[in-house]
Amino acid sequence: MNIENTGKKKELEGIVVSNSMQDTVKVRVDTVTAHPRYRKVVNKKKVFFAHTKDEYAVGDKVVIRESRPYSKNVRWVVIKKK
Repeated sequence: MNIENTGKKKELEGIVVSNSMQDTVKVRVDTVTAHPRYRKVVNKKKVFFAHTKDEYAVGDKVVIRESRPYSKNVRWVVIKKK
């Protein structure tokens, strides 16, 4: 079995929902999927904790990428503002 690791890390677009922590923001990522059986369109939301040194306001659109663990919950890093 030959498994290649391409080194690609996931990148997601989201909206900052909280910036009250030090060097961390909460980012909500919205996805639209179809229900597996009924094919109804379902909106899903998930909140990620992302590390950053910059200041972001609530409501800013940002791009986050997978990274090394910074703490218990923080596994993402903010790349840029959209």
